[in-house]
Order: sequence, then C-alpha cells, then structure tokens
Amino acid sequence: MTVPELVVDNDVRTATLKLLAYCEANDWAGYEPYDVLNSRVYAALPFLNSKLPRLVLTQALKRSPINVRGLMLVPKTQNPKALGLFLSAFVKLSRIGIALEGDYVELMVERLIALRSKNVFHWCWGYNFPWQTRSELVPRWAPNLVCTSFAASALLDAYEQHPDPRYLSMAASAAEYILKELYWTNGNGVHGFGYPLPHMRSQVHNANFLGASLFCRVYRHTGEKKFLAPALSVARYSVAQQHSDGGWDYGEGRKQRWIDNFHTGFNLSGLRTIGIYAETSEFDACVRRGHEFYRVHFFREDGAVRYFHNQTYPIDTHCVAQSIITLIDLKDIDPSNVSLARSVFQWAMDHMWDDRGFFYYRILRTCKIRTSYMRWTQAWMFLALSMLLSETRTSVEIAPSRRETMPVEASV
Repeated sequence: MTVPELVVDNDVRTATLKLLAYCEANDWAGYEPYDVLNSRVYAALPFLNSKLPRLVLTQALKRSPINVRGLMLVPKTQNPKALGLFLSAFVKLSRIGIALEGDYVELMVERLIALRSKNVFHWCWGYNFPWQTRSELVPRWAPNLVCTSFAASALLDAYEQHPDPRYLSMAASAAEYILKELYWTNGNGVHGFGYPLPHMRSQVHNANFLGASLFCRVYRHTGEKKFLAPALSVARYSVAQQHSDGGWDYGEGRKQRWIDNFHTGFNLSGLRTIGIYAETSEFDACVRRGHEFYRVHFFREDGAVRYFHNQTYPIDTHCVAQSIITLIDLKDIDPSNVSLARSVFQWAMDHMWDDRGFFYYRILRTCKIRTSYMRWTQAWMFLALSMLLSETRTSVEIAPSRRETMPVEASV
C-alpha cells in the first residue's frame, strides 16, 4: 500500500468513528428528504391533504437549501432501511475489529424487530413516513420491496457472520412475503415485483434486482428452490432492458426514462449478488458492460460523482456512497476501482463533510444543501466507509471501552 493510500485509510477510520458517534448520539434517528407529510403543521391543515399540495410540499422541502423541518414540527424518526444499512455496516466492521458484534449488531436487529410492519403475517418493512407518488399516496409503514429487501439482506449479512437461526428465519419470511405478495408475471415474458405498493406493476429495474438478489441469498441458505426460478426470471427481464452501451433507464414507464448513479449501482451490485448466490455466470457480460458504463459516465477526474449519466449536478451524498459500494463490489473486474473509491471518499471529505460528524445532503451549482439525513446520507455513507475500511490491509482493534471515549457530537 502506498503512503497516500495509508493516509486516506486513516482518514476513513477517523471519519467512520466520528460518523458512528454522531449517529449514535442521535439514536439512529433523523430527517428524510421525503418526510414532510410527517409534519404536525401539515396534519393540522386539512386543505393540504390532497395530491398536489403533497407533491409541492415534498419537493419544496427536499430542494430547499435551508432545513425548516423544525419549524414545521417534523420529528426525527428511525427508518428501517437505515437500520438495515447500519446493521450491514456493523457486520463488516466487526470482521476487522472496528465494532463489537455483540453490541451494535444485536442492537440493530432489535430495532428492526420493533419496526416491522404491523398486522402482516410475514416479516416486512416500510418507510417511516407517508409519501405521495405521481398516482397514489403510500401510507406510513406500508411494507414495500425496497425496505424489506434491505432489512432482510442485512439480517442475512448478520447470519453469515453469526449463524443465529432467528436472522435466517426473519429473512426467509421476508422473501416469502415478496414472493407471495409482490412477485408477478404477465405470461408474456415480463416478470417483476409490485413497487411501491403491491398492486403497482411499473417495471423498476433496481427493485427487480434487489428482490431477485434477496431470493438468491435465501435460496442458498435454505435450499428452498421456489425462490430461484422467480429470481432468475425477474433478473433476465431487467437484464434484457439494458442498453447496448451498458446503462439502464430507471424503469420502463413513460416518465421513468432517466439514468442515474445510485440506481445503476443498485443494478450492478444486485446482479453481482445474484451471480454469486445462484452460482451462475449468466449475467457476467451484462455486469462488465454495466461496469464500463458506470466508470465512464459517473465520475469526474477530481473524484466527484455525477448524479445523472449526462450531467453532474446535483452532487448527492447518496451517489457518493453508492459509488464507493459499487466500485468495491466490482473490484475484481478492475482493481483500480479501490483507488477510485478512495478518491471519491477524499473528494466527499473535502466538500461534503461537516466536522460535527456528518455528511451534507447535496451540492448544487450555486450552493450546498447542508441538511443531515439519517438514511439518505449518514447510513449510506456509514456502509460505504465500512466497505472501504474492509479494503485496508491492517485492522484496528477497538477496546470495549471505546464507546465511552469516542467523540459524541450534539444533534443538529
């Protein structure tokens, strides 16, 4: 490892511990880009309770460079997807001595148990806020494929590190929910998962790959073959929609024809997982083509990451995190991915890091949105940093008393 790499890796360790302290001090709770409908002010004004005001309020708050959620009485809450990301990160960190498995891992599992969707037989999860799509209002806590896939995949990460049968049982139940309630096919070669609500059958490729990769992992651990055929059918459908240059539109709907960084990253990481756990090389050429597209279109020479394949701004921390994750996931295709991931991290530290211990949301052409989002930015970056640390050749031992000595920052 060269001296610059050692310097960067030390910076990663420092940032990881400070980010951990920040998230823990905030009890893993925070704001969301789409949480305006949690506002008690909104709830007190019935005339806002319709589609157009919901959309306008959501976009206005999301795009505002000033965070007014406190004035709108939007509470900080825990998000099951964020808890899943934290859980996956703690499993990775425990392998290299950065965190204690019996401490944070079990804590995140218990939080996920507490936040499962109620009145549903199978294990599943939804977002901690209601949100308005172009057509329907998705209720708070309504189970959906994305939250459920990330939570269940994190439980499988924990199971692979420490084979507690509870973890596998919950993950398998989540896969059963997706299979019974969300999987569909029209009999004409189209396969997919209902998202964000079970009856909504728009083809969203990252959702397809997330669900299919979870199916393959559950199949590998349980031997339940009923998960494998649907997983491969869904994956084959979305692979067939890949463009010749390696990119994917977000979805197949008329208003879903854009190509962005983190959803493309989800596709590639999901396909890689499918290949590993289904023990197939069927999708390798697709992954290589997508990896080439990703490298060419989503990175500037200075380490900044582009949001869209054809424009840079906004520079979003979610894209930063997913870029690091995808580059490391696919490092076997190009070993220079790890160096590029370090460059992405360094750029983010120089431009998007707050010394209080968190990452900013976005950089626009004219300003920064310095809002801290627990799921969208902090949880994703925590997972990305855990993966970057896993690439370090040396491990850092943190004594049990380290939790009391790490810097703790006040809530923002």
